Amino acid sequence: MVKRLCLAIGAGLSLSAAYEPLALAWLLPPAVACYALALRGLTVRRAGLVGLAFGVAFYFTHIAWMRTSIGPDAWAALSSVEAAFYGLLGLTVPLLRRLPAWPVWLAAAWTTMETIRSGWPFSGMPWGRLSFAAIDTPAAPAVAYLSMTGLSFVLALAGFALAHLIEGVLEHRARGQLVRRGAGLVAVAALLLAPALFPYQVSTSGTTTVAVVQGDVPGPGNNILYDSLGVTENHVDATVALAADVAAGRAPRPDFVLWPENSTATDPFRPGPVRQGILEAASTIGVPVVVGALVDDGPDHILNQGVVWDPATGPGERYTKRHPVPYGEYIPFRRYWDPKFGQLALISRDMKSGTRTEPLRVAGVSLADAICFDVVYDDVMPPQVRDGAELLAVQTSNASFIFTHQVEQQFAITRLRAIEAGRWLTVASTNGRSGVIDPDGEVVATAEPRTTAVLVNEVGLSSDLTPAMRMGPWPSRLLAVVALLALVWGGVAYRRGRGTPHRRGAGTEEDAVRNSSTPSPDESTRVG
Repeated sequence: MVKRLCLAIGAGLSLSAAYEPLALAWLLPPAVACYALALRGLTVRRAGLVGLAFGVAFYFTHIAWMRTSIGPDAWAALSSVEAAFYGLLGLTVPLLRRLPAWPVWLAAAWTTMETIRSGWPFSGMPWGRLSFAAIDTPAAPAVAYLSMTGLSFVLALAGFALAHLIEGVLEHRARGQLVRRGAGLVAVAALLLAPALFPYQVSTSGTTTVAVVQGDVPGPGNNILYDSLGVTENHVDATVALAADVAAGRAPRPDFVLWPENSTATDPFRPGPVRQGILEAASTIGVPVVVGALVDDGPDHILNQGVVWDPATGPGERYTKRHPVPYGEYIPFRRYWDPKFGQLALISRDMKSGTRTEPLRVAGVSLADAICFDVVYDDVMPPQVRDGAELLAVQTSNASFIFTHQVEQQFAITRLRAIEAGRWLTVASTNGRSGVIDPDGEVVATAEPRTTAVLVNEVGLSSDLTPAMRMGPWPSRLLAVVALLALVWGGVAYRRGRGTPHRRGAGTEEDAVRNSSTPSPDESTRVG
């Protein structure tokens, strides 16, 4: 059992290394394969324990940035919850491995687990989905065909198919069986890599010029509230300076300007210096400015919004952040528990969730907006694209994470969203990382963190839908049904196996490890 735990922990650490900052994506299939190998031949309870060890090793390191940016208590609590999902998945492995072609069913269960933990508890935590590690790999173009969910499924399938082949080698299976298992692995690899040879292309229906403003954050750089008025002033000054460059012919005139989340931490609809600054910036540049603003919603609530501010007509359409962060932007069940300690004491008002799924209309362009963590959720940008969005935008404030690797992890996910939607994407951050991304996920322009910069770029517009956008939420739904049916089928097989302990190959997991000629758990029964 100790060896199993060590293998699971090593696999979890390897999977963590597949993401930024190391971005060793080639480790992903072996890490997933080792997850399956570590649970091979175990009872349900022991499989859950080993799966939990994998989850702890993976998630505590994957979001280590939260320990220093938000606090060790929040990091430990969230990591523990997310790690538990891998333990729960482990409980299903002995059942699913009883089935023929078990890598398929286990990959469906893994992907369904990712979907569930991405939305629960509260608003969930999608960080750590397998697909998020695919940027800058030959598998990245597949997301336009498969969606984020479909890509996670195929990546998980590749890992489990690799485990299936390794088991065959360890058990000295007949050559024909090894060839079939190897052929299955090759087929999955081909499914992953073929889109790199035939990437999905969307047609361009026009262009627009966008100015992305990164104003920078005064003081230590990791606290928006240190000088919130200074943050707004920086974005106003950068926009006014851009207007001067446009007037002098040093820069092209943008069709609209994109400011980041929290570019105003004071309600811009109230009279005061923040509102005056926005009016000055919009009137000087002479085009709409999409402002990232915290807006009052009564004495107990606030809204995190992207507001289209027209130089002539003032504020217009608004997008409200759909996924505020629990215990970061609101306190769940505050009526029963209102903490007044640590970082939680700073959350005096709860942030409400938005419901908008249609794109904003900005300077004649349909713009799909997402605010910060919204970009990692499947119910934010994809619905807006299906509703006609021609261009994507992310307004983010990574100031709290500016000294951590969260910034690069989020930027990698953002690049994948551009590929998935087949759209240009613009990112405005308060102090990093801002950028302009093309539909292939390539970074066309970017600004150095902790600097004031303005990126003015002509970007393409499109109304075509990639296969991923056409499928919508159906991959998640279908895989959930497949996983549920497989669990029922596997549960029946598992109970039957427990009732026939003297069949060939029955015994403890230690017996299976010592005797390499013992049939694999998917083809034999053992005492549970």
